[in-house]
Amino acid sequence: MPEPGPGEARVRVRACGCCRTDLHVVEGDLDLPHLPVVPGHQVVGAVEALGAGCRRLRPGERVGVSWLHRTCGVCGFCRRGEENLCERADFTGWTVDGGYADALTVPEGFAVRLPEALDDLEAAPLLCAGVIGYRALRRAEVQPGERVALMGFGASAHLAIQVLHHWGCETVVLTRGERHRELARELGASWVGHADEPPPRPCDRAVVFAPAGELVPVALRLLRPGGTVSLAGIHMSTIPPMDYALLWRERSIRSVANMTRRDAEDFMALAAEAGVRTSFETFSLEEANEALAAIAADAVQGAAVLDVAGVGAGVAAGGPTGAPT
Repeated sequence: MPEPGPGEARVRVRACGCCRTDLHVVEGDLDLPHLPVVPGHQVVGAVEALGAGCRRLRPGERVGVSWLHRTCGVCGFCRRGEENLCERADFTGWTVDGGYADALTVPEGFAVRLPEALDDLEAAPLLCAGVIGYRALRRAEVQPGERVALMGFGASAHLAIQVLHHWGCETVVLTRGERHRELARELGASWVGHADEPPPRPCDRAVVFAPAGELVPVALRLLRPGGTVSLAGIHMSTIPPMDYALLWRERSIRSVANMTRRDAEDFMALAAEAGVRTSFETFSLEEANEALAAIAADAVQGAAVLDVAGVGAGVAAGGPTGAPT
């Protein structure tokens, strides 16, 4: 059982979302500073113990633990409010142990308070898939009422589309899996297709959720002049050579790197306000490998969640509204 150090809380894990980044960790796509390491960075649990000097949290409080575990607080990035770019940051489930476990520790200032409107299994995938999707929309500079293309429709995109509809945006979805297409239609996409069949009208913005570099020029072809593409993944295959004409007339590409605490706080409040709900499939902690294999095979509709504490006993999945199915 991990012991909290000064300023840290030990959190008893109740649920932990499974992320494609966890797959990149276990398959070696990301360099690992040390081994062993426990994956998992979409954690919902209860504060069980507090280290010396803690003042913000109290025992028994429900909190979330997300990707950004700790930053240095003093570098130029941190001082500019860009803590997601801190060069001395630690990341939950990558450089420090994460939530595929009974418990973990977190600096109390990096624990996220969770709205009561979201239950444990719903809240878990919001802590990365939701927050990163939200940051990707912000990086794409989406404005209310715009037309937005989502490329890939997994854990992040099925949450981002709900935010877009809350903002009055029209959405088009390009994804290869029929199950994902069905979910996109259920969640109100105005047009659903494949990457080789472009929608009938140009889009203002595009977000590439799939870790496929070949989709970047496809996304640029969808855009009007002045539009922006954001790339939501931490890892992506090689972007192929492309003509400058795809960028000309002030189209732009932006990457998304990590998240800030402000992103997490803002999105969780927005999710409660907008009624964002997760579509999820649950696995036990012992089935973590099966959950990751399902993500690798694009066989999960929505998100995969480890029900560590058995809080959803008997519930195999949640539908697009979060209701058990």
